[in-house]
Amino acid sequence: MQVINREAFRWVFMTLFLGMAVVSVFVVVYSATNLAGGPGRLILLGALVYLFGCFAVTVFFNVPMNEALAGMELSADATRDYWTGTYLPRWTMWNTVRTLACALAAAMMLFGLVWLTQSHMRLV
Repeated sequence: MQVINREAFRWVFMTLFLGMAVVSVFVVVYSATNLAGGPGRLILLGALVYLFGCFAVTVFFNVPMNEALAGMELSADATRDYWTGTYLPRWTMWNTVRTLACALAAAMMLFGLVWLTQSHMRLV
C-alpha cells in the first residue's frame, strides 16, 4: 500500500483528481445560476455529491491514513497492528463511501444531462 500511495502522487493522477474537483465547483456554480428545474437540481446535487463524497472523503480521511502508514517501518509490530486493526477497516469503509459517492454523482449528472437534453428537444 505504501508503494501504491507513492504512485498516486504522480502528475497524471493529481491532475485528474484535482481537475475533477475544480470542474465540479464550476458545475455547481453553473447549474445553480443557469439551470432551472429538476435537471439543474440533479446536476447540482451530483456535483456536490462528488465534491463531498469523493474529494472531501479522500482529502480528510484516506490521505491522512495513507500518510500515517507511509511513515511506519514495514517490519514493526506496531505497523502490523495499525494495518490490520485500524488502517484496513477504516480505509476500506471510506473507500466504499468514495466509490458509492462517485457512482451516485456520475448517475445523477448523467440523468440530469439526459433530462435537460430531452427538455430542450421538446422545446424545439
